[in-house]
Amino acid sequence: MNGQRVGYIRVSSFDQNAERQLEDISLDRVFTDMASGKDTNREQLDELLDYVREGDTVIVHSMDRLARNLDDLRRIVQSLTKRGVRIDFRKENLIFTGDESPMANLMLSVMGAFAEFERALIRERQREGIVLAKKRGAYKGRKRALSKEDIESLKARVESGEKKAKVAREFGISRETLYQYLKIAN
Repeated sequence: MNGQRVGYIRVSSFDQNAERQLEDISLDRVFTDMASGKDTNREQLDELLDYVREGDTVIVHSMDRLARNLDDLRRIVQSLTKRGVRIDFRKENLIFTGDESPMANLMLSVMGAFAEFERALIRERQREGIVLAKKRGAYKGRKRALSKEDIESLKARVESGEKKAKVAREFGISRETLYQYLKIAN
């Protein structure tokens, strides 16, 4: 293959080291997302998918950097390989070209399922941590967008007949948030 070698890097937070993922690998271009892998709504991933052409090789540190969901992983790999783009997962030492054996497809599914399982475990631990923090009084939830005075004003305006959408816009909140404030204001 004589196409470009294109790297994709994803880190979940700004304090993670993105460079370590593909260090010492010669690349023509690198796309880096600082976002969760829970879905494929990532700006740099979209740019990568638009950028690569037949004959290119996409190099990713590991499958879980590309997707944490098995369906997303399969869809991305298949869409790239159908276009003649190779995908090289360094950590798993797997390369996908589009003419995979049943064993390669099994490995993609198994490794993708592990990434999805790991994501589910992280979310479960997060929920458990929030429950414990709430019991200790350390977790108060999200701070309210409006003060008590603003909530009273909002309620008075709605009761006087103003349109809820207009009131919400003027307070810089969604209508759903306005309805939540109306509930607690009673």
